[in-house]
Parts: sequence; structure tokens; C-alpha cells
Amino acid sequence: MSIGTSGFSRRGFLSGSLLFVAGTVAACSSDPKSGGSSSSGGGSKTTTLNVWYHAYGEAGTQQAVMRYAAAFTKANPDIQVKVTWIPGDYSAKLNSSLLTADAPDVFELGDFNTGLVQSGQIAPLDDLYGADKSDFSTIDLDYVSAGGKIYGIKQVDDVIMLYYRKSLLAKAGIAVPQTFDDLANAAKELTTKTVKGLFVGNDGVGNAPDNAIWSNGGDLIKDGKAAFASPEAVEAVTACKRLYDDKSVLLGYTTDWWDASALTQGATAMQWGGLWSMPDMTKALGDDFGVAPWPAFKAGGKPVVRLGGWACLVNAKGKNVEAAKKYARWLWIEQTDLQKDFSESYGFHVPPRKSVAAAADKLQSGPAKETVDLVGKYAFTNPNTWSNAVSSIYGAAAAKAMTGQGDPAALLTAAAEKAQPEIDKQRV
Repeated sequence: MSIGTSGFSRRGFLSGSLLFVAGTVAACSSDPKSGGSSSSGGGSKTTTLNVWYHAYGEAGTQQAVMRYAAAFTKANPDIQVKVTWIPGDYSAKLNSSLLTADAPDVFELGDFNTGLVQSGQIAPLDDLYGADKSDFSTIDLDYVSAGGKIYGIKQVDDVIMLYYRKSLLAKAGIAVPQTFDDLANAAKELTTKTVKGLFVGNDGVGNAPDNAIWSNGGDLIKDGKAAFASPEAVEAVTACKRLYDDKSVLLGYTTDWWDASALTQGATAMQWGGLWSMPDMTKALGDDFGVAPWPAFKAGGKPVVRLGGWACLVNAKGKNVEAAKKYARWLWIEQTDLQKDFSESYGFHVPPRKSVAAAADKLQSGPAKETVDLVGKYAFTNPNTWSNAVSSIYGAAAAKAMTGQGDPAALLTAAAEKAQPEIDKQRV
């Protein structure tokens, strides 16, 4: 879930922790006062790693990461792995935990930001890559890098794009939108008493302003400065208000944009959604759906697909840094079979390693392949100085502008001024 962004979180599982000891499962937890070590049956010293995951919504993901942890402990009997599954607001819970002695040794993050580097919270991981570094996509390496060092290992690339019902567009005689005006016109024409033309999120805003800014040649942050009040950005966000004014966006659905239900159950004709939902789309709709990028703002502009996903980070302030790095390398660099399983067995995700992506059979045909091809042409990622604070300031202003609660230029200018000190805090 960026894509990742905090908005990438797909909820649906109960919380819990399981401790894997030499390949077996025990319902127990490590004692934080013990220095991260404990004794197993034979009395020998072992290290306990606490590994955090957000609560993925795709069925089978929790069981998969438990299997991976058990396999690691079987190969490394001196290291136990406690998998902690975090429901709800993962970002807030993680940030709170990192201030305590109970902080995880290894954790995933959907919104990598350089503030964690600035605070010394995460360990550089350059030494883990070795010759495998060239097998990772440049965009992923750049995303988790700061000050010339690499601080994470991308686990999956999550792609977010536009889904549409082929039959509904064909019945209305509407082509796949190529510009923002096309998208707004299509959304309006496809809206009926029972179906809305477009679903971007339950608030009716979602990523629409961000996408419009990028597709109009603008930026969120440029050269270390808030750029979302530029003329290009103001023009784009102002235009997004049309979607809301036309009442063509679906509001307050039972599930949010990261779930396939709004499209598969006929509540909308087009939906901004993630590649991870494609198996559900296929199961429900067969071949009656297509994929496309968010269209260019104007003719000649650049369409947008969002590239997010989750990265594995190591707590530099933890008591088990070397063991944590060993686990991170073992799972996300060495075990290409498990990486392939994680990317295509529980929803669809693009493996960050080029060789694993090439071997991901389920991504080699049909709309899945079309989506992967779109990444190579149109991928945009949030800047890695895009902290929760910056995102919240911008998001509030963009939402007010899009929903007619103030002048877009004034709102975005004020937000940019407010966000700049938060951006400055992220610099390394």
C-alpha cells in the first residue's frame, strides 16, 4: 500500500505476535529487559528479533511472513524471530514504539522519509547489497537512499493506477481518458442514479490533486522546497474541484480505494486502485476491466502511475543490529523464491529485484503486464522528504481546495509556507 504511503495500509487482520524458535512456533514474547536475548530448550543463548509488519489486507500474507520467519530461524537457530502484526494506524504506532525500549529491531515502512536518517533511527544497509545491488531498480534504491547511503531494502513495489469497466465505457461510447478534461467528462457522463463515474477514495479527494499536479508538469517538492503552490500545481488542483462539483465521484463507500469492491460491485465505472487488487478484479469481473494511467493534465503532458510499496528497515538504536541486518539480507536479498511468493501470491505486487520480476509468471501477461509496463513509462514516487507532517499539511489544503472550501492559490501557498520547516527537518 503507496503507494506506499500510510494510505497504502490494507486493514483486515487481528493483531498478534508469534515467536519462532528453531523452526517451531511458540505463543510467547521476548522480555525487553533481557537485552534481546533468551534461552531455548538446551540453555544456549539466543537472540530474539522483533519484526513488525502492518496488517496487509490480502489473505494469506500474515501466514506467509510467519513461514518466512520460521524458515529463517531454522537456518539460524541462534536467532528467534517474533513477528508482530500491527492493525489500525501503523505509522502512529510505529513512531510511538520507536521512542521506547520495546521498539522493533526490524520494521517495514510504506513512506520512507529521511527524517529517520536525520534522527539516527535507522541503520545504513549498503553492506548488505554487495553484487546484488545492480539487480535492484534504480528508482527503488534512490527512494531509500540519503546522503550517499542506502537505508532500506524495498520489499515490494506497489503500483496504483486507474481501473475501468470496459463494458460501461463501451456502452456509453467513451474512450479511455487521455487528458484530465477527458477524465472529468467521462466521470460525469458515466454517473447515473446508481453508479458514480469515478472513485478516488471515500473523501472524494484521494490522490487526485497529487496526480493532477504531476501530470501538469508540477512537483510536490523540488530542490528542497515545497512546490505544491506553483502555478502548475494551483492550476491542476483548481481543475480537480470540477470532479467534486459535478458530483461524479463516489463518496463514503463501505470500503476505501485500496479495495476492489467499489468497481467489482458496480458502484463506480472507474476506480483509482492498486495492482494488489487485480486478482480480486479478475475473479469478480473476468476480462471486463482495463487499466490505464491517470491521464496527462493536457494534451502532450505526462500520465501518472504512482509507485509506492514497503521497505524493510533496521532499527539502528536497537540491541540486535547485526542480527537484524542478517535477517533483512536473508529475506529480502538472498531468498528470491520467497520474494517471488510475496509479490504474486497475496495480491499482485512488482518485485523490486529485476531478476525476480522477470520470473514472476503472473505478471507476464494480460492487465498485470500492462500495469508493469506503465511503471516503466509513467511512475512517480513521493519525495523521500515527504514526512507525515508535510503530507498532512498539504493534504488538508488540497482537500479544502478541491471541495470548494477556499481559494486554491491561497490555501496551497499558506500550506507551502507551513510545510517548509517540516521539509527542512528531513534534510540529510
